[in-house]
Amino acid sequence: MQYTASVNKYSQPLVKELIENADKLRVDVQKMANGCTIVDAGISVPGGLEVGRIISEICLGGLGDVSISHSPYTKNWPLTVNVHTTNPVLACLGSQYAGWSLSHEKYYALGSGPARSLCVKEELFSELEYKDEAGETVLVIENDKIPPVEIIEKVADACGLKPADLTVIVTPTSSIAGGFQVVARVLEVAMHKAHALHFPLEDIVDGSGSAPVCPPHPDFIKAMGRTNDAILFAGQVHLFVKGSDEAAERLAKELPSSTSKDYGKPFAEIFKEYEYDFFKVDAMLFSPASVIVTAVESGKSFRAGKLDEALLDKSFGA
Repeated sequence: MQYTASVNKYSQPLVKELIENADKLRVDVQKMANGCTIVDAGISVPGGLEVGRIISEICLGGLGDVSISHSPYTKNWPLTVNVHTTNPVLACLGSQYAGWSLSHEKYYALGSGPARSLCVKEELFSELEYKDEAGETVLVIENDKIPPVEIIEKVADACGLKPADLTVIVTPTSSIAGGFQVVARVLEVAMHKAHALHFPLEDIVDGSGSAPVCPPHPDFIKAMGRTNDAILFAGQVHLFVKGSDEAAERLAKELPSSTSKDYGKPFAEIFKEYEYDFFKVDAMLFSPASVIVTAVESGKSFRAGKLDEALLDKSFGA
């Protein structure tokens, strides 16, 4: 399937909005000596929910809408992030997915956002048959420190651009904006799991998701655990797919987080038991709690999974 929309083109107005309204949004914008623009969205500044919302739309390559609302579907945590995109494969996997591993000496981070579509070193882009072209780009990094210049230059070079054509947004997991933009990946984790289950990506035609916004925590492990648990225990996703009813029903049954052997306790506890090794955690755990898959050709919908408010409360510190 050919994807033609430019995630860099559609995300740049959002990047400019973030930078031009830095004082209002409580972010800090700096220029490195090489010309790269750095946006601090929570390291030395407060940031906030709206910053997280804008960054989430940037991560989606400008192809998705992210909103904040209050919802009664979880008793104790009404603040909710809602995500929708009519280009779920490209927006979520071709842009939002944190698939770019970056390291220099002791600095390590995962990069997400439109810059990935210029670098296209991940095998995923071969499957998507997608490579974007743009004269400027943005990368979102989840870390509590500004990346060293060596990483900045590595990213710019991989994208075929000068550092001055690159904006890097840094969001610590423990910050309000950082936690929000992770929870806003509720639809993306469903897309990633659908891909892992070998469901044909070209058959996914639309999608939406929601999850409660987790309270931040100063401890990185607990903050990361809460962002994961918001999705694992209370994330809800609705996918619209082509193909047979049997395929849609099978996808619905296999998608929820409760199908994983590691399901049943807050993620921070699981992570500790595996000695903080992400690769030991069952990859099938990372998925929403509840899913609906609608087969658009027959009109039938299939639902599986459930919310677990007791585990959510335990994770969020109720």
